[in-house]
Amino acid sequence: MVSDERALAVRLASIDDDALARTFAERGVAPAAAWHDFFDAAAGMLDPASVDRAVARLPRTTLVALAAALDGAPIPSSELAVLKPLALVGDDDAPFSTVATRVRAASIARPDAFVAEPPTPPVATADDADAAGAAERAFTTVGALADVLLAGLHAPLSRTGTGAVSAVDRRRLTDAGALGSADDLDDLVAAAATADLVAPLGREWIVTDSAMRWLEATTTQRWAVIAEGMRGALPAGLRTPDGGFRPPSSWAGAYPLHAEWTDRAARLRRIAEAWGLITVRGTEPKWTSTLRAGGHPDTGRLAAHLPAEIDRVYLQADLTAIAPGPLAPALDLRLRTIATRESRAQASTYRFSTESLGTGMTEGETAGSIRAFLSEISLTGIPQPLDYLIESTAARHGLIRVRTDDATGRTRVEATDPALSDTILVDQALRPLGFVRDGHELTSRVDRDAVYWSLADARYPVVALDASGAPESLSRRARAADSAALIEPRDTYARLIGALRTGHETDADAAWLGRELEQAVRTKSVIVVVVKMPDGAERSLTLEASGLGGGRLRGRDKGADVERTLPVSSIVSVRPAS
Repeated sequence: MVSDERALAVRLASIDDDALARTFAERGVAPAAAWHDFFDAAAGMLDPASVDRAVARLPRTTLVALAAALDGAPIPSSELAVLKPLALVGDDDAPFSTVATRVRAASIARPDAFVAEPPTPPVATADDADAAGAAERAFTTVGALADVLLAGLHAPLSRTGTGAVSAVDRRRLTDAGALGSADDLDDLVAAAATADLVAPLGREWIVTDSAMRWLEATTTQRWAVIAEGMRGALPAGLRTPDGGFRPPSSWAGAYPLHAEWTDRAARLRRIAEAWGLITVRGTEPKWTSTLRAGGHPDTGRLAAHLPAEIDRVYLQADLTAIAPGPLAPALDLRLRTIATRESRAQASTYRFSTESLGTGMTEGETAGSIRAFLSEISLTGIPQPLDYLIESTAARHGLIRVRTDDATGRTRVEATDPALSDTILVDQALRPLGFVRDGHELTSRVDRDAVYWSLADARYPVVALDASGAPESLSRRARAADSAALIEPRDTYARLIGALRTGHETDADAAWLGRELEQAVRTKSVIVVVVKMPDGAERSLTLEASGLGGGRLRGRDKGADVERTLPVSSIVSVRPAS
């Protein structure tokens, strides 16, 4: 009979690196685990403490199925889909013996966790007043997340060791008016992560390319992306076989052994409420019902409760723009590249300044493109003070040009006004760039883009030039190029998996035999060794193992009371003596 440890080791060795990494991640294996081969890995994953941690994180339905399996009932395929990736059942679909033992102990300590919950009552449909309130919360939350993503495009959000956004960024976004409460930020980022709008990279939350497409979408499209992302990211214990999810009223009891589940379930409900998937009274708006059933959310029903988006603004002589209603997201996105939003509500105010227009020009806008855009959306034309500000900002923008010298590879900075070069040279904030005067220009060993952004941050009217000398628009968006750039489980466990594959022998039988002999020698165990004799016959010897080396096993024969040395190559099998 093949032992559980050996069977699991063979299975782990047979699956690909991605699946193996996911199993390790789900089981919480430390990437620095001191495992040398897959037998070590199997032993570690079947250790009672490791099994206890895994069992405690199983949903109630799986716990009930495991308890039934101890009495001989087959485990349903839906629950095997949860258990197999966690390496808790064997190829015969039965729990490994250690798992069975730990499940039996847990069922004695917490019998309530292994009993199926009573059927959940039908979900109550929200009335019009509650639905309107849910839609208003969804509208506000969509706008808040847009503000957070826009802030993250220019400066990634710092993460603490727990994954929460740092206090510094929390305060920065709150002061900027992006958040109603600093406590909302982590919930917004969590929702964004489910839709791949942000992703963790090192100690930062990085805004992804998907977020740019999301920002350019309509409010209802934005909401639908998040709603479907949240559904797909729900834990297995909350999902249904048809691709939907269980009623939120049943979420609290889904993971009865999980020590942190109560808080997590409460947070999931809080996020669902913020995004208008449920009302404050726990009822369900009609646009959620299709989502819960596994289909697409009904954005039409949501849109009926949202304020109509507008595509025009009033430009005023005091250098402000007034949007008399919610501005279409794509227009809001572009307007905010050249103006600072001062208030956010159904009617928003934007203010133009030299700095805001200069920022837009730094991102690639020109006086002509700004005028064309404002003319298209303005109900009042372009007031003279604003037109003058655009013209004067454009005239000043580009007084400093930054390019790469093809001959030397150094960055060259040229200013139309020599006084600007003198100012840059003595600017203490720019000292790390190490500028050196070279005729009428300055040079630096720092690359062009870094020099450009340092000057831009210091409020210098700078423009970057490409290899042909033409102005080039640079983007500092701190976003992941694609998901491949992010850290996947296979990257996290690459070193460990490499060590396991290198240390594991291709001959599983020989590898397992060697492991059994090593353990017997280490513990001075009495074992029964089956040896193949020269004539082909097999003989059983009961030995107290004492040494292993040079391809030979040494031990005292308990029957003949003599020391024996046996070639390992002649040993057919080993088992503990009874």
